[in-house]
Amino acid sequence: MAEATRVKEIPEGELSAEQAKVFKDLVAGRGRLLTPYKIWIHSPRLAAAMETIGTFLNKASSLSEREVELVICVIAHHWQGDYVWTAHAKTCRDLGYPPAVLDAIRAGRAPQFDSEREAAVYELCGIAMAPGGGSDEVFERAERLLGRDGIAEVLVLLGYYSSVAMGMKLHRVPLPGAA
Repeated sequence: MAEATRVKEIPEGELSAEQAKVFKDLVAGRGRLLTPYKIWIHSPRLAAAMETIGTFLNKASSLSEREVELVICVIAHHWQGDYVWTAHAKTCRDLGYPPAVLDAIRAGRAPQFDSEREAAVYELCGIAMAPGGGSDEVFERAERLLGRDGIAEVLVLLGYYSSVAMGMKLHRVPLPGAA
C-alpha cells in the first residue's frame, strides 16, 4: 500500500490574502495550481518567486527545450525523484531523445549525444553536482558552447528542480498517472 501524500492543500476559501493573490496569479498563468506550488503556497512570497524562476527557465532561457529537459532528468535521477523523472523522461522521449540516453542516465553512465551542446549540458551537470570545481576542460567547453548565460541557467535549473524533486519525494506525491 502506498504511503499517504503529505501535501497539505489549502482550500481556496482559507487562503490568506497574500496566498489568494499568488494562487490567482499561478492559476492564471498555468491554468491550475501545479503540485510543487501546492507545497510552496504555504510561503506565498516563495511560491511567487519560484514561479518567476520556473517560468523563465522553462519559457525564456537561452537553453533549448531539449537541454532544459535533459537537466531536469539528470537532477531528478540524482535525487531519486521518481515523480519528476517520470514526468520529464516522458517529455524527453517526446522531444526525440533515444531511450539509450535515458537508460544511461538511470544507470549512472554517461550517455552518447548527437549534439555537442547537449553533451556539454550533461557534463556541466556532472561537475556541478560533484565535489570541487570540476574539470577546466568541461567548464571551458560549456562556456564555449552554452555561454556564461547558459552555464548560469543550467545551475539554476539544477537548483530549482532539486527543490521540485525533493519536495515531491518528501511530500509523497504519487507518480503522474498513478491511481
